[in-house]
Amino acid sequence: MGCVFVLGASATAAEPCRQALALGLDVSGSVDSLEYQLQLHGIVAALNHDSVRAAFLNMPDTPVRLAVYEWSGPTDHAIILPWTDITTETVLQSAISTLNAHTRTPLDPSTAIGEALLFGASLLNDTKCWVKTLDISGDGKSNTGRPPKPIAQELSRSITINALIIAPDPVNSNQRRVDIGELVAYFQANVISPKVGFTETAQGFKDYETAMKRKLLRELQTVVIGQLD
Repeated sequence: MGCVFVLGASATAAEPCRQALALGLDVSGSVDSLEYQLQLHGIVAALNHDSVRAAFLNMPDTPVRLAVYEWSGPTDHAIILPWTDITTETVLQSAISTLNAHTRTPLDPSTAIGEALLFGASLLNDTKCWVKTLDISGDGKSNTGRPPKPIAQELSRSITINALIIAPDPVNSNQRRVDIGELVAYFQANVISPKVGFTETAQGFKDYETAMKRKLLRELQTVVIGQLD
């Protein structure tokens, strides 16, 4: 059964916002409890880096609007952090604390990337920001639900889709079905936005923090200042 939490009231469509950034975390069956903690705590640690904090806070009057959700099967999505305007150190720290305190939501173990894209896009459609960015983390190919490629191509008309690909850990490589090179090629061909989207690769879940830091800095520093729609 799907699980969707109600969005918080910390952000409204009328407020100025330079970027809406939705992070989708893979909690499918290929992600065990330790890997899940490394993924979630990797986001927390990345948000705590001085360079990332500065990138979020360098324009407080036109902030970044951040949301984080978990995804797995076709109808299984759960919001961890509702839309939050990162306007001050206090707000950012509160968002970090919310993520840090979260426990994994029981969801279907299958991997429905197409539906994860649609859910993230539905969140972004509720915002009025200069730039709308959807970031999907994953360690495997889609194996259920609608194929992601046509969905990504259609969604890319209005949002940018990037991906953080998690490579097999050396100690667990015999448990993985997909080679990292094949997986990167799959995400580049089927998940990210054509031409403008990009991928980052984490060399195992222990490298997730470093890869997330690189990705956030790249996304936050490429926002073009313009007018609200």
